[in-house]
Amino acid sequence: MNIFEEKSKRSYNRKAEIYEDTFDGKFTKNYKKKLMAKVSVRDGNSVLDVACGNGKFLKMLSKIADIYGFGIDISENMIKCAKKMNPTMNFHVAGCDKVPFEGETMDIVTVCAAFHHFPDINSFAREMHRVLKKDGVIYIAEVYLPYLFRVICNPFVKYSRAGDVKFYAPVEIMDCFSKVGFKIDNMSIEGMVQIVSMRKV
Repeated sequence: MNIFEEKSKRSYNRKAEIYEDTFDGKFTKNYKKKLMAKVSVRDGNSVLDVACGNGKFLKMLSKIADIYGFGIDISENMIKCAKKMNPTMNFHVAGCDKVPFEGETMDIVTVCAAFHHFPDINSFAREMHRVLKKDGVIYIAEVYLPYLFRVICNPFVKYSRAGDVKFYAPVEIMDCFSKVGFKIDNMSIEGMVQIVSMRKV
């Protein structure tokens, strides 16, 4: 586990039980809402939420389709909360690039306001290509900052106590996944929310 993962683990372990009332919990509500509007999910789909936190987004998805829900998070306290919220779903403590699931088992992967925490996005992209079925889709809802703000913020964001690594432009996210065999489905920006969906080909 590297320094960014250690920071994330400590930070989210502390706030797990009260996450919905924290700044992070309130900030990510808008990301969850906008991501919900983009995800195309059907009954019987296997859905993996990476950096699932307390399991709230999977709970939201389960209200619109009868899904098989799976989640991973670096924080064991968050995973405990996720299991309480979704007792029939499958949750594991794991980093984003070491997913404890068989290859080609997931129809959908979601990441909500967490991509900027991932220490190695290239390893993550390869791992998502492994676990997704052919034609499976990954949806990433991520913080969007204009170019100048990224230039100013990124040299300092790595010192965050919450384990932030870098804020990405949409093209950086899409290029990362294109290199390992994904086709871009859609990209949108609304305020500080960018959502990219990519399909395994």
